[in-house]
Amino acid sequence: MATIRLACGLIIVALAVLGNAIAVRGIQAGVDPRTGRRPFRQEFSTFKNSGPAFDLYILALQRFQQRDQTNPLSYFGVAGISPESEAYSYTTLTLLEGIHGVPFQPWDGVDGGNKAGYCPHASTLFPTWHRPYIALYEQAIWNYARQIAESYPVSRRAVYREAAWTLRIPYWDWSISPTMPPEVNAPTIYINGPTGILNAINPLYNYTFHPQPSDADFPPSVGSSGGTPVSSYHSTVRYPNAAGQSQPDRANMQLQANGEALHTLTYQLITQQSQYGPFSNMGFSDERGGHYNSIENMHNGIHMLVGNGGHMSNIPYSSFDPIFWLHHANVDRLFALWQTIYPNATVTPQVNAVGTFTVDPGTTEDINTQLSPFHSDDSGHLWTSAAAWSTRTFGYTYPEIVDWDVDSSQLSSNVKARLNSLYDPSGSTSQRARSTSASNNLQSSPNSMNAQWFANIRVQVSPSAMLRVRVRSSMTSPFFVHLFLGDPPADAGTWSFAPNLVGSHSVVDTSRLSAANPDIPTTLFGQVPLTHAILVAGSPDLAPSNVVPLLTSQLKWRLQNTDDSPLDISQVPSLKVHVVGQAVKARATDDEFPEYGQMQVYKEITAGKVGGLGVDDDPD
Repeated sequence: MATIRLACGLIIVALAVLGNAIAVRGIQAGVDPRTGRRPFRQEFSTFKNSGPAFDLYILALQRFQQRDQTNPLSYFGVAGISPESEAYSYTTLTLLEGIHGVPFQPWDGVDGGNKAGYCPHASTLFPTWHRPYIALYEQAIWNYARQIAESYPVSRRAVYREAAWTLRIPYWDWSISPTMPPEVNAPTIYINGPTGILNAINPLYNYTFHPQPSDADFPPSVGSSGGTPVSSYHSTVRYPNAAGQSQPDRANMQLQANGEALHTLTYQLITQQSQYGPFSNMGFSDERGGHYNSIENMHNGIHMLVGNGGHMSNIPYSSFDPIFWLHHANVDRLFALWQTIYPNATVTPQVNAVGTFTVDPGTTEDINTQLSPFHSDDSGHLWTSAAAWSTRTFGYTYPEIVDWDVDSSQLSSNVKARLNSLYDPSGSTSQRARSTSASNNLQSSPNSMNAQWFANIRVQVSPSAMLRVRVRSSMTSPFFVHLFLGDPPADAGTWSFAPNLVGSHSVVDTSRLSAANPDIPTTLFGQVPLTHAILVAGSPDLAPSNVVPLLTSQLKWRLQNTDDSPLDISQVPSLKVHVVGQAVKARATDDEFPEYGQMQVYKEITAGKVGGLGVDDDPD
């Protein structure tokens, strides 16, 4: 790694470059190499009160976005190289955000032939691939922050230098606070800058393209909102209206309506799923045993609920929205928590039916598959899941994971206790630090539960099938599957935050992740919790004798496009919804998890309903 010492004493750690290769190594500043003690990535609600660190983060992201898009230090380009390194050619570095999706071009000399981004979806590499990607972004922010700290007056410079040295990016814990942080939806933001208090342009609000990319880089056919191509927007948008303006209040309404579901899914996934395969991604299909949830399933929900026709809900464009990085830092955190609880887990080999820019559909991926296009060293070697497995490698951790001066057994106990404190759905709302809304009638469960219920959802998609859906229904995939207890409202525009909404499942558009083989189908799995809705609906308990009749008569679902128009279920014939339940034995101590019984399938609840699993259908 190149280290450059300037006359003022500032040390800038640059991305190592060998020819066209850029080494992504994380930030080692502030790390104790003897103990492994290292800085935390903090939850946004805490981080925003950090003073100098928050000031530098906002200014660094602002500078990152403002750079000329043809400059390798720009938000649109590859960032993190010191000012002395600006001679490196833009043509060899291309796009940072474009790594994830559009434009479908080589990055850092790692070529591929498929019309897709590098990001693996419905893939066993989904959690591990994003770790070096987020680290690359974090390096860019850190380098800019170190430069900016030197511009503060001498009287404050030491404080800002120290804040920059240990700076790590924040995360948004949407399981605790399901609505977006208010700061990300304000066009301007107050910070303490080098010249005093500033009402600065807020780089968390959106990203404005300058100039607008060409149709060759942002094809109008890739992603749209109600007939409006996402590529036509000059700035990133969230839940856009017909005029192309963001509607953060509506996005927050549907996020809040799904808050209880997100909270339950988070706890259920980490405490119950010990196998990496079904934990890691929505495409794992071997022996799920009724466990349709995955970290990718929850991740998809946030993309869709925030974006809803905007950039976040269109995977090839999603990383241009600044909230993408807050979201994915939290996804990485949940992965790190899970790794701490199950230290012997490892990447499960799996066929990638979707493919990426460099991976052909049908390729089997495993722990040694290269995480293209991220180079791990000066010699141009690419990261693998085995090498990127630990957050220690990249120089950060999270508040719940203090893994120094402690053995693995005590660490696991500590993390379990913290997870129970944060996410156990059997605790009352007052016992948990989380946002709630009085308008949401489906509140948290009572203090003890002896069972839990879920709706399992699967749908088979392929590029050609999704294309046919768009043509036949005048829709643009992705789409929602909304579940209700009772009849949905007549106005489809209110489905995503209706009082009787149980939860929303998001089906992302895999057709634009890979078009290398348009006829290879991919079965996607997802899950929506039902327990809280069952109890609020008046069921005296969670016994099948009471729950099955209630759900048979009341559980209904509707499909909806990202322009809020209804989607005819007949247009998605592969959709199958079914209900599962399991016994739960409460945990005995703060550092233990509940004991869970086997998932039982109740086909009679969905039999005869369009899109429902029939009595003769195989649930898996």
